[in-house]
Amino acid sequence: MYGVDQERAAVRLLLGLWLCVICGTAQAEEFVSKVIAVLDGDTVLIQHGGGMLKVRLVDIDAPEKDQPFGAASQRSLVNMVLGKQVKFVSQAMDVYGRMIARLSVDGLAVNAEQIRLGMAWEYSHYHSNHELIALETEARAVPRGLWAQSAPIPPWEWRKQHVSSQKESYPSAATRDPSCGEKRRCAQMTSCAEARHYLQVCGLKYLDGDGDGNPCEYLCTPHTAKQK
Repeated sequence: MYGVDQERAAVRLLLGLWLCVICGTAQAEEFVSKVIAVLDGDTVLIQHGGGMLKVRLVDIDAPEKDQPFGAASQRSLVNMVLGKQVKFVSQAMDVYGRMIARLSVDGLAVNAEQIRLGMAWEYSHYHSNHELIALETEARAVPRGLWAQSAPIPPWEWRKQHVSSQKESYPSAATRDPSCGEKRRCAQMTSCAEARHYLQVCGLKYLDGDGDGNPCEYLCTPHTAKQK
């Protein structure tokens, strides 16, 4: 039994070291990539390292898509970054496999701008980012963006109150169109026509990340489909 415990401890140690290497690599990474989809007010999708990668904007928390002002926050980020060459400075990888990063485009600090516009809450570690705190205080005082609402609910509180709605709901096996198959992600689609089928027939609305009617932009929008 003692030997088994030692082996498990060694595995945990190696796993911890491996995660440290990954995080260290992510922290050091700085690159430019085109944003192919905006999933909500603080998350984008890019092509990186031969595949697609979700990137979560660090130090901010935007309203959820089904939360009041969620669509406005998403549109704000769409206007800033969609289809543009954006600079990413990664901080880490989170438990969901998303890169956590700071974004900038044409010299504009995107994370900070979302807060300045009143499109997101400051959400830095232990609320240590005084610049973002000052920008949120300014937006509240105007009031600007979501702060014009009578009682905006922080997204972390909204998630607690709507746990079931945060899970992507798929049609049940009993009601699903047989043509819908088992595909659920843009990465599984082989053509724009197929992506549109899953959006329009199968009801997978989240495939249309920016709400413009085009699912899986890298397949259905010509200028992004040509991206390398």
